[in-house]
Amino acid sequence: MAFAENLLNARKRKGLSQEKLAEMLHVSRQAVSKWETGRGFPDIKVLPVLAAELGISLAELLQVQEPAPSASVLS
Repeated sequence: MAFAENLLNARKRKGLSQEKLAEMLHVSRQAVSKWETGRGFPDIKVLPVLAAELGISLAELLQVQEPAPSASVLS
């Protein structure tokens, strides 16, 4: 449930209500509520807009970690 928690925390840091964020994204407040409770996930087209509106990267929103550099060397 990392996405839901990241979304909730980022929205609160920005001082946005669910209603205001929903208006910014042209979705319902109920949709934002579902995302924040882990009962739903936004359309993939909404994700970059959502991250931008919250002032965070997609990686931070989705809690994606960069892979460790590979130790193998091509000969």
